[in-house]
Amino acid sequence: MQMENNKTVLITGATGAIGFAIAKLIAEKPGFKLVILARNEKKAKQTVNKLVRETGNQNISYIIADLSRKAEIIAAAKNWEGPLDVLINDAGTTPRRREETPEGIEMQWATNVLGYFWMMKYFTPHLEKSVSSRIVNVASYWAGDMDINDPEFKTRHYNNDTAYRQSKQADRMLTVAFAERLKSKKITVNVCHPGDVRSTLASNLGYGGHESPAEGAATPVWLATSNEAEGITGKYFEHLQEATCRFGQDDLMVEKLYYLCEKY
Repeated sequence: MQMENNKTVLITGATGAIGFAIAKLIAEKPGFKLVILARNEKKAKQTVNKLVRETGNQNISYIIADLSRKAEIIAAAKNWEGPLDVLINDAGTTPRRREETPEGIEMQWATNVLGYFWMMKYFTPHLEKSVSSRIVNVASYWAGDMDINDPEFKTRHYNNDTAYRQSKQADRMLTVAFAERLKSKKITVNVCHPGDVRSTLASNLGYGGHESPAEGAATPVWLATSNEAEGITGKYFEHLQEATCRFGQDDLMVEKLYYLCEKY
């Protein structure tokens, strides 16, 4: 079963393999309006056109913002009009060499962690207007290696796999932090591993993938749209099942991470 119709979903990362599959599965459901957030307008247009063509859903549009740039997310949230029922954070990057944003923030930390943080923070006022709304964070079981004292690899040797694992650990922890803070606003926040899918991101990390994008998209789509997921918050899921997340259980580190992100 799925949520009632006429729901607006905002998704990041829909120009990538898993994100596109998530967007397509949601767009195929009756009554769902979809907005994709992307930084590249040409790719955004192509993605929207492909989604409309393949699903027949005419209620698909895009907005432009770079998730590694706080000011652009604030502007996107400020310009948002109408209701927002579901926010899906899926965008990620895995540059092989250490890169920085124009603000001087290490790129994976800025995009994969702060991007999720800023999207949740600045789109909360719109999610609040819905009777019951959801945030779904796409993370990974491939998580760990966090160094809270050097998250940007200023003193550590940069390795894109280590930086990626750290970012996915952070996403799982931030899910718990936001779930607690948004409980009173009737906004649920959950996080999941999407499956092992061959993608640009996976290739950059040196991995293949044995699952199709649609298989990888199944868990995030279920969390975003199913009635069964209603009211569940602060949990981590793999393959449509709740799983234990040791990172999210470390209350002290969860709070440390939240306040670290707040400082950016």
